[in-house]
Amino acid sequence: MFTGIITDLGTVRERKREPGGDTLFTFDTSYDMTTVDIGASIACNGVCLTVIEKGTTGDRGWFTVQASDETLSKTTLGDWDEGRRVNFERALKMGDELGGHVVSGHVDGVARVVDIRGENESRRYVFEVPEGLKKFVAPKGSVTLDGVSLTVNEVEGARFGVNIIPHTQEVTTFGTYKVGDPVNMEIDMLARYVARLLEKD
Repeated sequence: MFTGIITDLGTVRERKREPGGDTLFTFDTSYDMTTVDIGASIACNGVCLTVIEKGTTGDRGWFTVQASDETLSKTTLGDWDEGRRVNFERALKMGDELGGHVVSGHVDGVARVVDIRGENESRRYVFEVPEGLKKFVAPKGSVTLDGVSLTVNEVEGARFGVNIIPHTQEVTTFGTYKVGDPVNMEIDMLARYVARLLEKD
């Protein structure tokens, strides 16, 4: 489990396809990798992935994860190349502060940036979501985009807006987005279960 509070902004060091197998991504990170176990979960742009190798080069840590074709097709990972910036969050430990909201790291779909505009010191980002996910997005509700816990400002059909403060733009990938860019989206767990309860048998 995660909270949607990004704790490192890393980079794809290498992408490698295993012959007849899955795709391996190696990331550079500022995490102290002596504190990260093999088998640990790290959310990478909101996708929960398992550390299968790790190490340190100079003063930088690195870790490798394995992604299946299913993961590549259902998230933005299929488009990741070397040099891409990636939001990281380590899994919650008992007693950690829950600063955002409860996030599973299981992506529900890919949303797209349709508008970016300045709003005082912040920026307003408008996203369009897949048709099947729009019922889960509500004003003042929570949503996770590329691993970042956010509060929805307004909703209009399959589009919704969020405000991004300067700090978030600096410490996450939000500072790099352009209109048309895809982002991983996880809906709020509460919205998921409420919708399920309201479904007719």
